[in-house]
Amino acid sequence: MHADISPHATAHVLTPWAMYQSADWVVQAVMICLALASLATWTVLIAKTLELGRMGRSLLAARELLDTSASLGSTDVQPLLQQGVARSMLDAARTELMLSVDATGHDGVKERLASRLERIELANGRQLRTGVGLLASIGAVAPFVGLFGTVWGIMNSFVGIAASNTTNLAVVAPGIAEALLATAMGLVAAIPAVVIYNHFTRRLLVLRALAGDISASVQQITSRDLDCGRALSRAAG
Repeated sequence: MHADISPHATAHVLTPWAMYQSADWVVQAVMICLALASLATWTVLIAKTLELGRMGRSLLAARELLDTSASLGSTDVQPLLQQGVARSMLDAARTELMLSVDATGHDGVKERLASRLERIELANGRQLRTGVGLLASIGAVAPFVGLFGTVWGIMNSFVGIAASNTTNLAVVAPGIAEALLATAMGLVAAIPAVVIYNHFTRRLLVLRALAGDISASVQQITSRDLDCGRALSRAAG
């Protein structure tokens, strides 16, 4: 007696949730990992978008203020310059001037300050990239993880075909569909991760350029103070 497989019954069996429930435990583990990877991708997107947007606004405001600042002393009264990268760079400038109060020339002071600011830029860049590397890993690995789940599921399907001694499509299709679902989930996890990673990479380049502008502005202000004789005398006082 042949089982009556209606279209409605088949559609119900081959829903993604039903395929997950009937899949082998290895394929289920692969699907769970890919679902978590996809969740991590969207979490990083939201978190980094907020963080980089806030950082971008702060850097833009700081650059505009520094471009119109005549001296390091005039930056003390600017609240927007008392936070983030701008504050770190200004503090570095003041520290270097204080330590170089007995210096006989200005060239060494400027070189040491440039070195300090470069390290701050690098540290800021590393901080901004936090979480972005995860997107690159997901984009590179997820398709292969999904492919592993597919290969494993299809292997089990062929084992089931051999055991049942039948090639009826209604019998083998569910197992193959479950296996292919793993590949689909791998692509769903990988494609957004790659697109979002590229987006953040471009955004980080813009923020690095802004940080570089702030570094240049701090060096210009410090150089102006040195040439006008304000910096070392202020540090000595």
